Amino acid sequence: MEKIFDGQRPAKLGTENNPAVVNVQTKKRMKEVASIFEKNGWKYKIDLQPDKEEDISALEILMNWPKPVAAEKKVGRNEPCPCGSGKKYKKCCGT
Repeated sequence: MEKIFDGQRPAKLGTENNPAVVNVQTKKRMKEVASIFEKNGWKYKIDLQPDKEEDISALEILMNWPKPVAAEKKVGRNEPCPCGSGKKYKKCCGT
């Protein structure tokens, strides 16, 4: 039986263990992309492939990293209901 989950977290994108891999079509574009990686201190691998479509999705992920989202505060059972009825939450919308 093959083990599916080994308990190890994947390395963060742009690090030594998981460098960002991008494909570009020209040497000029290769220099532009490399300068962005170096400016931010990310590890990368750039493949020059003139016959394939450019793929810089790993760079876009690194540049637009999602921000943490704060969870909304839950309404307690004995607090007034947010609907404005004046009743306790547990007797109004919390049923």
